[in-house]
Amino acid sequence: MSLFITSLNSGSNGNCYYIGNDSEAVLIDAGISCRETEKRMTRLGLSMKKVKAIFISHEHSDHIRGVEVLAKKYRLPVYITPGTLTHGGLSLDAQLVVDFNPYEAIPVGSLSVTAFPKHHDASEPHSFVVSGNAVTIGIFTDIGAPCEHVVRHFQQCHAAFLEANYDEEMLEKGRYPYYLKNRIRGGKGHLSNRQALEIFTTHRPAFMSHLLLAHLSRDNNNPDLVQALFDQHANGTQIIVASRYQETAVYAISAANSGETVVTTPLPVITAEALQGKLF
Repeated sequence: MSLFITSLNSGSNGNCYYIGNDSEAVLIDAGISCRETEKRMTRLGLSMKKVKAIFISHEHSDHIRGVEVLAKKYRLPVYITPGTLTHGGLSLDAQLVVDFNPYEAIPVGSLSVTAFPKHHDASEPHSFVVSGNAVTIGIFTDIGAPCEHVVRHFQQCHAAFLEANYDEEMLEKGRYPYYLKNRIRGGKGHLSNRQALEIFTTHRPAFMSHLLLAHLSRDNNNPDLVQALFDQHANGTQIIVASRYQETAVYAISAANSGETVVTTPLPVITAEALQGKLF
């Protein structure tokens, strides 16, 4: 039994992550349009009919841009804190809005979603772990500092989306104004490649089969640089750099009875024509 995961988009232009099993799924953040979300899922052979809920990490536009239309069209509950709802200026059907508390597991069918606080310059920012089929997936982006919450949950993950936002030298020498550089690296902004690598090398569990590096800066990072850096320390974990321009493949994450993860290969990208209307 597996959980299936993909990054539909990852970056300051929009963030949306899919985690599901054979019968239900959740979206973590909805930062691209409803139309683009549908288009990318169709290309991957995924169906919105299986999505049962949307979880919102914080109110920045690259995480909420598509949530109003998605929730309305598919009548999806949106798990969001009151502060995030208010500061995001979202207009959602009150019947679809569900508050959540950190550390309390939320059942979504046979999936379980747990939120925990993180350091970021937003009103009530949270990260999430999604569990099911004896597998745990972490979504750790928009993190200003690698706090003990991140470390503890990362250590439980069979696969994770982990922010690697900027290369420290590229940020320092880049065109951003000084105040923005300090916002990014100031403890409530984003994780650098070095910080993300330290989390991975120091706290990676032996059973982690996949690491998807997320939320790369367009101006202050380079996908090839990040891929090469983490590949040197992979030790059997498959490293994938999530794109800000397109979806990744779908990855099947499984846990063997021994507790070790079976390293799996990406599912093939399937076109709508090939599926002939049979989306899974």
